[in-house]
Amino acid sequence: MLAPRVIIFTPSKLLGSPTRGAHPASEALIEMERLNVPLILSTGGTRAQLEPLRRKIGHAHPFFTEGGGGLFLPDGYFALRLDGASRAGRYLCVPFGRSTQEAGAAVEEIAERAGAEVVRYAEMSAREISRNTGMNEREAEGSRAREFSERFFFAGNADSAAPSFEKIAAEQNWRIRRFEPFWELYSGNDEGKALRYLMRVYRESLRSRVRSVGIGASLEDLTLLAASDQAFIVPLSSSRFDERLLEKLPNAARVDVPGAAGWNQTVVHLLGQA
Repeated sequence: MLAPRVIIFTPSKLLGSPTRGAHPASEALIEMERLNVPLILSTGGTRAQLEPLRRKIGHAHPFFTEGGGGLFLPDGYFALRLDGASRAGRYLCVPFGRSTQEAGAAVEEIAERAGAEVVRYAEMSAREISRNTGMNEREAEGSRAREFSERFFFAGNADSAAPSFEKIAAEQNWRIRRFEPFWELYSGNDEGKALRYLMRVYRESLRSRVRSVGIGASLEDLTLLAASDQAFIVPLSSSRFDERLLEKLPNAARVDVPGAAGWNQTVVHLLGQA
């Protein structure tokens, strides 16, 4: 089988819901399989949240979770020793982010210093998370299965405690994302770093200067697209791009069609040129 000329990286949210029937990106997915082109999925969510989509599309390639907190590779995918990798179930995992256990302990310690009362994901049931997020309980259970971050909310005193919490967290090299009503504490998670690591492994394994192509749509995808050899930006809707992303990546190619259909169109055209 011929070695691929490109490796395609994309956030899983661009491929849509795993529960739908015929997938809008099926043409591209079939062509990628025919040409032996790897698809690397990334997600800001957990491994458990990504698995239903992977099963739906028959995904058998590496993937990133929790915004580049971890790189997961199917067992035996590379016949190489991978620096920093350890076994995680049927995968090998290369961590870039600090563990959920570290993040959870940091949430507690920072909250105490800031005089804040917090409730962590780890202390909540799937039903409680579901009630606060609109997820169903199965999705909430998947979101709760964190490996490289911890989510929490402020109980009662957010306006006064949050600024102090953020300041102390930054001093300790922790970063914060907000997912109302939850906050998320993490450190080291970096999709760009994960992409560069994986491309080094591909190039060593294939003994080829295979290139990386990133396809994304929002500012959340910036580090993934910036680390790619070639970047494509899909619109958020039929007439609107994420202007913040365009400003950061002025040389990225723009796609005409939003969502999975736009992703499909981009990949089919790209493979026709490869």
